[in-house]
Amino acid sequence: MARKINVKFILELRKAGLSRNIIAATRHMSKNSVGDVIHISDERGITYDDVISLDEDAVYRMFFPDKHATENIYRQPDYEYVHKKLKRVGVTLKLLWQEYQEKCKAEGKLPMGYTKFCNGYSSFTVVNKLTNHLKHKPGAVAEVDWSGPAMNYVDTSTGEVRTVYLFVGTLPYSQYSYVEPCLDMKMDSFIRCHVRMYGYFGGCYYPAGL
Repeated sequence: MARKINVKFILELRKAGLSRNIIAATRHMSKNSVGDVIHISDERGITYDDVISLDEDAVYRMFFPDKHATENIYRQPDYEYVHKKLKRVGVTLKLLWQEYQEKCKAEGKLPMGYTKFCNGYSSFTVVNKLTNHLKHKPGAVAEVDWSGPAMNYVDTSTGEVRTVYLFVGTLPYSQYSYVEPCLDMKMDSFIRCHVRMYGYFGGCYYPAGL
């Protein structure tokens, strides 16, 4: 069996400024193989930054789908459907993978595992230019919003059902997050959540009881 081309590694070396000939000579690769990867990369506009979060297998499938024959044993997910559903509030890849598994069982077909399902979706978004690779400086920006559908809890002292809204703040470089439930989404609550979020991240001091 021929050795599989390490597409992701070639893209990484190319980003570092190495030419096709240098990559082939120093890494003991075929010039034709390296050239094929570079040609597909230029043709589709796919760079190392686009695939940095994918594993080697997923990147190889993206560049050479016809060579990856083992994919045929699995029922292929409808990633256009997955992408559309993910725009809905409360829908996650985990839920869509479980839905995909149920369809496979109903059809008597073999489902792929969760990791392969997610890698396939990542490849789909890159190939179809459905996402951008964003570069963030550590600690420079915090992204905030009211997140997801409202939740409820029962006040045990009164029996009243209360609605709760989730404030979420995230440092995008590390994905380090702060979450706080609130009884309303008024500006006063929004500002107080910001103050406590910055304190949680270690960016400021706030008095106890605020």
